[in-house]
Amino acid sequence: MTENGSGGKDSLTIRDNRTGREYEVDIHEGDVIRAMDLRQIKVDDGDFGMMSYDPGFKNTASTRSTITYIDGGKGILRYRGYPIEQLAERSTFLEVAYLLLNGELPTQSELDEFEHEITYHTYVHENIRMVMNGFRYDAHAMSMLISSVAALGTFYPGARDVHDAENRRLQIHRLVAKMPTLAAFTYRHHQGLSPVYPANELSYAANFLNMLFRIGGDKYKVNPAVERALDILFILHADHEQNCSTTAMRVIGSSEAGPYSALSGAMGALFGPLHGGANEAVLKMLQRIGTMDNIPTFIEGVKRKEERLMGFGHRVYKAYDPRASIIKKAADEVFEVTGRNPLLDIALELEKIALQDDFFVSRNLYPNVDFYSGLIYEALQFPVEMFPVLFAIPRSVGWLAQWDELMEDPELSIARPRQIFMGSAERDFVPMEKR
Repeated sequence: MTENGSGGKDSLTIRDNRTGREYEVDIHEGDVIRAMDLRQIKVDDGDFGMMSYDPGFKNTASTRSTITYIDGGKGILRYRGYPIEQLAERSTFLEVAYLLLNGELPTQSELDEFEHEITYHTYVHENIRMVMNGFRYDAHAMSMLISSVAALGTFYPGARDVHDAENRRLQIHRLVAKMPTLAAFTYRHHQGLSPVYPANELSYAANFLNMLFRIGGDKYKVNPAVERALDILFILHADHEQNCSTTAMRVIGSSEAGPYSALSGAMGALFGPLHGGANEAVLKMLQRIGTMDNIPTFIEGVKRKEERLMGFGHRVYKAYDPRASIIKKAADEVFEVTGRNPLLDIALELEKIALQDDFFVSRNLYPNVDFYSGLIYEALQFPVEMFPVLFAIPRSVGWLAQWDELMEDPELSIARPRQIFMGSAERDFVPMEKR
């Protein structure tokens, strides 16, 4: 038991008014107690012990992590201690991927070796194309990607040896490399076009754009501004601490299922409209507003709870999402190449109103990363069903970093939350003729 700066013990004293007993529970890391310490609180020896009830895990820490730090009240996001603003301005996605996976920024030789490793693994087995060809022409791109990643695991049965660090590293490199290839294949499938294979002399983002948009034997010219904007978007989406999909990755990983199964499950969580579909919802909202003249009516509808202001507010951030200002600048650069999206004026006016109107300011409804990303994706001519796919490519790095960290955790234990049973007490079976 340690003492705090005031001379008191770092503990809680809990009095159970049912029994009059008092219990002392240690406080860890400043303001954390271990849930299992509550089990000592019992009415009698046959009692299971006290549990906490936390739907959605809003106030429950399930892991210790060194990867991503968020202070939502101050609008802070850091990868391994580095502010997201600095990384987006000065780094590349693969450099950030190395940082997330290894804990430190790479030297030039380390980055060169890492880029070579990723480049070496960009191709996928030809049988994966057969899997792709089995989908209907209108199959959702995200469903295809989830299925393809799960199928990819069958080609690497050794990936299930999750306690071999070198083997884990090999599978991580494979997945980071192959995600853009699989994603591009899903897009080409929808377009009725044959797949374009990786061009490994290109950067990570440029190679992806080439696999998406090259037609025939013509060489696709990647615009540097578009390439850089996509690289920045990948950096901003690379990780975001213990959200729904990351938790899914860790929960599945806790059973030692292997990275391909765990990654497929994480993508399934991301596919939900409350998680990875927010930028699509923003785009649909802007399209429905239609013109600047309709904004006042829409805002009044929001205040009367008849409309929802999509892309504002965040489960974590209670200040301006630090990624939003970065992505807003990237949007300006993209529109210089593609032409200005008429929906941008509506978006800018909504942002202006939300930042000045007490109704929105008092509710911490600031723009988040999804508010502008959909506009960029649309400007680059991506169909809306590709939006979660574009999210999943960079987030795979964060998921895999979290999974790798979990495998090294000395407290690794299979996830098994408790429940509060609210069903019937024991009752006898009733024969069919008496029901």
